[in-house]
Amino acid sequence: MKTKLITFILLLALLFMPASSANAQGPNGSDVFLLGQNYTLKSDKTLDGSIAVIGGNVNIEEDAVVNGDIVVVGGNISMDGKVNGEVVIVGGNLTISDKINGSIVVVGGQVELTETAVVTGDITTMGGQVKKDPGAEVGGDIINNAPPIDIPDVPAVPAIPNVPNIPNTPSTPSVDVNINPFWEVASVLGRAIAVALIGMLLTLFLQPQLERVSDAITQQPLMAGSFGLLTLVVTPIAIIIMAVTILLIPVALIVVLLLPLAWLFGMVALGQEVGERFTKAVNQIWAPVLTTGFGTFLLVLIVGFVGMIPCFGWLLSFLVTLLAMGGVAMTLFGSRSAPGRMATNPQIEVIPPAS
Repeated sequence: MKTKLITFILLLALLFMPASSANAQGPNGSDVFLLGQNYTLKSDKTLDGSIAVIGGNVNIEEDAVVNGDIVVVGGNISMDGKVNGEVVIVGGNLTISDKINGSIVVVGGQVELTETAVVTGDITTMGGQVKKDPGAEVGGDIINNAPPIDIPDVPAVPAIPNVPNIPNTPSTPSVDVNINPFWEVASVLGRAIAVALIGMLLTLFLQPQLERVSDAITQQPLMAGSFGLLTLVVTPIAIIIMAVTILLIPVALIVVLLLPLAWLFGMVALGQEVGERFTKAVNQIWAPVLTTGFGTFLLVLIVGFVGMIPCFGWLLSFLVTLLAMGGVAMTLFGSRSAPGRMATNPQIEVIPPAS
């Protein structure tokens, strides 16, 4: 695997961090990095760099040349020009009419090779297929899904001769002394303090992002919970698919690391809302750092103590996790407002009484 490709794929993680969408595109040819936008390389133009697009399409026009790798997630690629590098597309289709000097990996999509297409490397698909017109050339192998691994048979173990029965001896009664409620309370308290301190630190640098997440959760709780449930269900499946695809293993590792960060960011955003409502209830005005810290501490403490209740204590923690993860997913770590967000201060038109 190319070192350049690994480094480039790692840059995809920046799209999920609490920042605005990235767009790195130099006039003389450099890496292109777009979120929710389409990219077109005009005819007769040359790009000496790689391309990464999430939520958009890539169009390489005729006689255009890309001297780098191309990674597209949630979009399509139309390849009428030449690419000197690897091509990875997830959740989209790839159409090739020119030459690709490298391999292709497609997850959840289709590869179409026209009669003028040339691919010097392998074509690997996961949950998709390859459509190859007569005249198209593929220098490597075409691999549809990952083939099963043959496991050699284990030799049979020789039978053990019969052992005479031994009379059963009464077992020694055991006493479970591992139950320590004081330790559980101390663990919940320590976790609440740690998350509150992290929340105070995040407020110093990312208060607008936290407000967008909390605003999305409070104004659209059902949608936030749905996004959170979808994230918890779809993300493990996506991680498995990316792990099977060797080129996307770095992305899978990054997603695994981002899950706890998303939970932490969402809990702090909820804690900020709890702190603000508490200060309003007691008619106090605190600094945002203290408000967020106290609200986060109170939220994590209550969720932790309720979680200690047998049988149904986990339910509150699960619901809060859904809201926290959903708010972060809806706003991309607070980098944008939630779709369909209601106005916070709607203007009410006063109609004068009829004379």
